[in-house]
Amino acid sequence: MTVISHTLTSTFRNRIAQSAGHIAFKRKVNSTWEDITFQEYYNFVQEICFALIESGVERGDRVALLSQSSAEWAFCDLAILSAGAITVPIYQSNITSEVEYILQNSQAKAIFVENELQLEKVLSVQKNLPHLKTIVIFRHNKDPKELAPALPLEEFCQKGIHHKTQNPQKFDELLQKSNPQDPVTIVYTSGTTGVPKGVVLTHANFISELSDIVNTLSLTEKDMILSFLPFAHIFARVELYCGLAFGWTHAFAEGIPQLVDNLSEIRPTFMFAVPRIYEKVYNKILSQVADGSSLKKKIFFWSMNVGKEVSQRLQGGQSLTPLLSLKYALATKLVFQKLKQKFGGRIRYFVSGGAPLSREIAEFFHTAGFLILEGYGLTETTAAICVNKDTDYEFGTVGPVLGEVQLKIAPDGEILVKSSKIFKEYYKNPEATQEVFKEGWFCTGDIGYINEKGHLKITDRKKDIIVTSGGKNVAPQKIENLLKTNRYISQAMVYGDKKNYLTALITLNDEEMVKFAQHEHLPSLKNELYHHPKVETLISTVISETNKNLPSFETIKKFKILKNDFTIETGELTPSLKVKRKYCSEKYKDVLQSMYE
Repeated sequence: MTVISHTLTSTFRNRIAQSAGHIAFKRKVNSTWEDITFQEYYNFVQEICFALIESGVERGDRVALLSQSSAEWAFCDLAILSAGAITVPIYQSNITSEVEYILQNSQAKAIFVENELQLEKVLSVQKNLPHLKTIVIFRHNKDPKELAPALPLEEFCQKGIHHKTQNPQKFDELLQKSNPQDPVTIVYTSGTTGVPKGVVLTHANFISELSDIVNTLSLTEKDMILSFLPFAHIFARVELYCGLAFGWTHAFAEGIPQLVDNLSEIRPTFMFAVPRIYEKVYNKILSQVADGSSLKKKIFFWSMNVGKEVSQRLQGGQSLTPLLSLKYALATKLVFQKLKQKFGGRIRYFVSGGAPLSREIAEFFHTAGFLILEGYGLTETTAAICVNKDTDYEFGTVGPVLGEVQLKIAPDGEILVKSSKIFKEYYKNPEATQEVFKEGWFCTGDIGYINEKGHLKITDRKKDIIVTSGGKNVAPQKIENLLKTNRYISQAMVYGDKKNYLTALITLNDEEMVKFAQHEHLPSLKNELYHHPKVETLISTVISETNKNLPSFETIKKFKILKNDFTIETGELTPSLKVKRKYCSEKYKDVLQSMYE
């Protein structure tokens, strides 16, 4: 049974009353999956909340979380909100200067950190943060005395246990004290340019989002989700709070490398993921097929052709013919059932967000029997404002509006929004807040259009649109997504603003290139391999094939292969795995310029 109240804390309280003994979280501890019930969730939140109050945290104070997604993250977040304070999430991948900026700008009074690596970032700048009074660490390998001034979470909780004993009724009162207009969080947008802005979101924003998701997605407390996205990202944060609304079980993946194993162990019924994950799975499947025998290839592609016919009929609202049903049953037995087992065998559908998903990849998954529901939203819109439904989907679009959302398209193509999901303000930045509102409409910065079915189609970010010297407008993401469907290409960045032709920076899939090198008897050292004429020819062929599907002004005329892939750690990607164009254009300016000489 779904449970939603007027605030997140009262929703939490109602969920406990409804599902105290139900499993809220599953996590791997010493190679064994451990269950945490909603009642245990409540107990942890209560202790941490009282410990925060004992430490001097008051209503309206900011408390930061610098950690990967975990049960502890969820406990601390609800504890912060229960104390009337505001959660400030920080990505683990943020470098020390970024952590310092966020703590300084938010004036955080306390911070929870994942481990000693994250603790070191905070301690190295603590002298510049006089407002930061409390530091708590989740996991460590040192004697607690050596961690000072930080406290281990268990020790910090002891403060709360005493308070709980003295005031057994107070926590329940705190959960009901929040107001819908109270801020829940300040989310610092990772941004592809400039200094991050703190997006202030309220209880009312999140409750609006949860209410519409409950009315859109057919999920229940019997569902199981495998979570691996960072809660510092709004997409994952809404996923976490959906657990309160639906009452489902949230299992934490050990990490991306263990994802395949975790899928077979947890057997989730649905998953949230960003497009980069689907791209990797797509290329992995095609790579395995390419390495198989000719018989296996024939069976796979015959099955995919059958699946494609089924997909097209389902998309058109048509039933299957008896012969097609028979062929599909055989294709399922030969190929699709094995693919489903790789995901645990129980997946009903996936949800994709955070960046545009290639239509080709969405259709590939549907052909194989998996439905990906793509949605669209921003941090400022509390995640989704549009989403495809399992009863109303169209690949290549982000679906119809979610709930009460109003959309309109500005004369220049920019998507404008009105909704109760729209953020309150940019923290301490009224000028920036004013800039993104026009006559009550929030300016998303994205270009798109609404098709005849009422589904929104995203073209690209407004600031990312390339205008060539010939005056042609080019949406680079469309071209990049086409390139990334090739198994040899990991990342691509199209360039050419104010130039007379387009160029591209290409990074390669290391795993696939090792196989290519072995097959072609090429040197295995990366420096030699990635600049070998045969590799240049391989990628040139991929780009030529891609160009055939594009108008002449969108074709790639020159490219350069980079030795290293784009990563979050080296600065080229945002935490949601989108390319930081401005950063890459500056970092690789000499490489880019060389293609115009």
